[in-house]
Amino acid sequence: MKNNVNDFMSINQRIVLCLLAVFIFFPSVSQEKERKIELKGYFSTLQTVIFDSLSGPFANENLLHNRLNFKAYLNDHLTIGAEFRNRLFTGDLTMLGTAYTDLIGMDRGVVDMSWDLLREQSIYLNSRIDRLWIDYNYRKIQVTLGRQRINWGQTLVWNPNDIFNAYSFFDFDYVEKPGSDALRLQYYPSSSSVAELAFKLDNEYDLTAAGLFRFNKFGYDFQFLAGLVNSEDVVMGAGWSGSVGSLSFRGEGSWFSPYEQFPKSRGTILVTSGLEKVFKNNSSAAIQLMYSNNPLGFIDFYSILGGELSSKNLAFSEFTAFGQFTWAITPMLNLTVSSMWFPDLDGYYAGPSLEYSLAENVDFSVIWQHFDAVLAGVRNIINLGFLRFKYSF
Repeated sequence: MKNNVNDFMSINQRIVLCLLAVFIFFPSVSQEKERKIELKGYFSTLQTVIFDSLSGPFANENLLHNRLNFKAYLNDHLTIGAEFRNRLFTGDLTMLGTAYTDLIGMDRGVVDMSWDLLREQSIYLNSRIDRLWIDYNYRKIQVTLGRQRINWGQTLVWNPNDIFNAYSFFDFDYVEKPGSDALRLQYYPSSSSVAELAFKLDNEYDLTAAGLFRFNKFGYDFQFLAGLVNSEDVVMGAGWSGSVGSLSFRGEGSWFSPYEQFPKSRGTILVTSGLEKVFKNNSSAAIQLMYSNNPLGFIDFYSILGGELSSKNLAFSEFTAFGQFTWAITPMLNLTVSSMWFPDLDGYYAGPSLEYSLAENVDFSVIWQHFDAVLAGVRNIINLGFLRFKYSF
């Protein structure tokens, strides 16, 4: 990780020059069509309080978050994108030192594009490029190279098919979700089917390479995938999405087996399925169940809350259940209540939240996350409360 501001500016200048080179050397196919550049993003402030009980000590943290999303349509076939996260942390947690800030600033991509601009006792400023890609499409072929999101998951909470970009359901403030330094090849035989190949490297040069085929049959989208994950596991998986009457019905499953023992190893199996219902007033309800024959052993709360997970290690209990109900109180105000049950940990999660749209592009949220579980033989309770203002542009 680079801690020098000059290094940060130098690298960003190189990136800008590379992007300018793309504009220069890949002119539009049709001179009559103008190039189109988009800039979107948001500013948000997130106040966090962490405590085990109301009578105990409180830890406070504030996060100022700015995101910039650039996209340039160079011509009918060529598009480039660059997206930046700039985050300023202040408060008690930053005083934990490098044990905390290193986790925030860690870049797991093959190219380190995370920079610490300021790291002091109680303030931490980090800038990161989490998307930087070039996309080429021609007729039925699409090729994307660079840091990108490859989403193969089908369900709401747990995604064992999402072998490139697994993420934590509890990391609600990172709606874009992690990306991968990857090459993705897509071929569309028809409007309802696609064949994909993807190759990803991480910061330790471990390889994830897999193929997927998705098609529509009997009113359902089915997919099958196979490949290698993190240079250590052979993976095979399948998923589906469709409906049963007025209910959305989704599911997916994957089998991970150490490649040196494949196919003799029993490996790790994760299977999940869920139902979702949208009501006339835009309220909704969802349930999801997951089974794993090899859940994680000892864990801590960071294992549950961590924003970047492995698709093999999504389960903390052999069986896990999830439920969520969102009530559209008014067109501008939503109340959501979600819960999760971890039988093996004798534990549960409960998470109510309230979201209010102050204006077309300004939102206010109040979120509470409560965890209660037995870890390493000791009952642990933790509460996280959040207040967030967000302005999008």
